[in-house]
Amino acid sequence: MKILKFGGSSVAHPDRIARIIEILSGYYTRGEKFCVVFSAFGGVTDELLKMAENAETGDEQWRTQLTALEKRHTDSVKELTTGKRREQLLSDVRANHEALANILQGIWLVREASQRTLDYVQSFGERNSCLIIAGALQEAGVNATYLDARQIVLTDRVFGSANVLHAETHDNIVQHFRSSSAVQVVTGFIGACASGLTTTLGRGGSDYTASILAAALSAECVEIWTDVDGVLTADPRAVSQAFTIPRLTYNEAMEMSHFGAKVIYPPTLQPAMNAGIPLYIRNTFNPEFPGTLVSRDADPQSGAIKGISSIGSVALLTLEGSGLFGVVGTSGRLFETLAQAEINVILITQGSSEHNITFAVAPSRAEEAKHRIEQAFAYELANGQIQPLKIETQLSVVAIIGQQMRYRPGIAGQMFQALGRNHINCV
Repeated sequence: MKILKFGGSSVAHPDRIARIIEILSGYYTRGEKFCVVFSAFGGVTDELLKMAENAETGDEQWRTQLTALEKRHTDSVKELTTGKRREQLLSDVRANHEALANILQGIWLVREASQRTLDYVQSFGERNSCLIIAGALQEAGVNATYLDARQIVLTDRVFGSANVLHAETHDNIVQHFRSSSAVQVVTGFIGACASGLTTTLGRGGSDYTASILAAALSAECVEIWTDVDGVLTADPRAVSQAFTIPRLTYNEAMEMSHFGAKVIYPPTLQPAMNAGIPLYIRNTFNPEFPGTLVSRDADPQSGAIKGISSIGSVALLTLEGSGLFGVVGTSGRLFETLAQAEINVILITQGSSEHNITFAVAPSRAEEAKHRIEQAFAYELANGQIQPLKIETQLSVVAIIGQQMRYRPGIAGQMFQALGRNHINCV
C-alpha cells in the first residue's frame, strides 16, 4: 500500500486534476494498491476564510464570493465527468454549498466567527475537492470512493490545530480499510472530535493526514506530490544553479524545512518517520522525475553538504547584563515568557560567559517579545542587573545542512570565507 498526497497547487484547475487522474490510473492499471489524500483546490482555503471574515464584519461581499466558489466547483464537475455521475456530483456539490451558505449567513447575522466555526467553514474545501476527484477517478475506470476523514481521524477539541488521538484513529483506519477494497480518496487537513464537531489539523494538515494513514496501514511509502521536482539544494529564486537532492535523511529534511525549505513540513510527517516509512517528494507536472527520497538511511555516495537553506527576514533580540551570570533559571524564565505569548523562537545562542542570551523571532513579533520579556525581568532592569533588550532587524539566517558534516573538518571555515569574500557580515 502506498499513500499519495496531492497539494492545492496540484489540483488548482481541472486540467491539473486530469493530469493527476492519468498518474493514478497508471498506478491502478499496474495493480498497485494505494490510497490518495487531497487538499482543497488551490486558493480555496484562503477564499473560505475571507468569506467568513467578510460575513463577520457585515460585508455582503461573501455572497458574491460564495457564488464564484460554487461555480468553480461545478465547472470542474462538468469538465471532469459526464452523464448520471455528473448529475449526482452536481447535486452533492450544490448541497455542500447550501450548507456553507447557511453557516456564513449565521456568521453574518451574529457578526461572530469562532475558531470552531472557522474549522467547519474550511472543511468544505477538502470535502468538495475530494468528492469531485473521486468522481473523476470513477469516470476514468478506477474503482474509487470518497472518504471524509472525519469518519476516521479522531481529535481533541483544540479547534484550529487539533491534536490527533492516535490510538483511536489507528483503530478507525484499520477497520475502515479492511471493509473496503476500493481506492480511498481521503480529505486531508480535517478530522472530528468525539462529539462529531469538525476540527482542522493546522499547518501541513494534509501531509499529516497522509502520514497518519501510512503509519496505521504500515504503508510501503508516502508520496508527496507537489509542483517542484523535490527538495532543492537551495532556493532557486536566489540560486539559479539549484538542483534536486536525490536523497535526504529525516533529520536533514527537518533541518532544511526549519530553515526555510517549503516543500515539506516534517512535524506533520512524524507518524510515518517514527515508523520508518520512506517519503518521496515528487512533481505532479513532471511525474517521470524520481524526485527526492527521504528515509532513515544516509546516502553514502553523497557529499558532506546536502543543501543550503535560509530564512529571509528575522529579528535578533539580545538579553544581556552581569545579573545573568550564574543565575539558575534565567533561560527558563525567558523562554517561558515567550511560550506564554505563543512567540516562536527560530534560533538561540548563549555566550559561554553567560553574560547574554540572543535569540531570533519573526520581525512581526519582535516588539511584543521585547515588551513581554522586559515585563518579566522588570526587577532586574530596575536594579541595573540587565540592560534593556536590544533588537536588530533586517537580518537573515543561512544554514548549510548535511548529516555527514560532523566528519569533515573545515566546512565552517569554507562557509565563513565565502561570506567574507562577498562582504557579508555575520552577527
